[in-house]
Amino acid sequence: MTDIGATAVSTSIVVDAPVDRAFAVYTEDIGSWWPKEHHIIQAPLSHMVFEPKEGGSVYDVGTDGTECHWGTVLAYEPPGRVVFSWNITLQWAIESDPDRVSEVEVRFVPEGEQRTRVELEHRHLDRHGDGWEGMRDAVGSEVGGRKGCSAWPAGSRLSRLATEAERVRTH
Repeated sequence: MTDIGATAVSTSIVVDAPVDRAFAVYTEDIGSWWPKEHHIIQAPLSHMVFEPKEGGSVYDVGTDGTECHWGTVLAYEPPGRVVFSWNITLQWAIESDPDRVSEVEVRFVPEGEQRTRVELEHRHLDRHGDGWEGMRDAVGSEVGGRKGCSAWPAGSRLSRLATEAERVRTH
């Protein structure tokens, strides 16, 4: 279930994988579960990068070698927590003003040896400025905003994460 609060969106999902695997798939294998059609890079997508350190970047790489840096890692605490900025404007372009970006915190909570609850909070959406509610609605709704881009409901990106983390277990 997704909870849409005043300036945040929260959701969670249980993954049938150990906490370290869920964390690794979320960060190291971000391109395996992030929808290929949900990118703002101009060139076709080659792959995604999540640099595993505080101050690292989250970015897309195009088939032509161009890069689109759309996030900065604010906290990197494997395998329990990661926080990154969401440097995307209300017009779905790169935001260069750090005072106008929101942030995403993801916590990985063990629920036994082979199960993990992934808790996600996308907060400070009001930092995007006038019309920020549109961003909240886009990332929090099952229907989504631009190109039907719903970021966090359990039926979208997080369910893809769960599928990928569980698939990795069987191979």
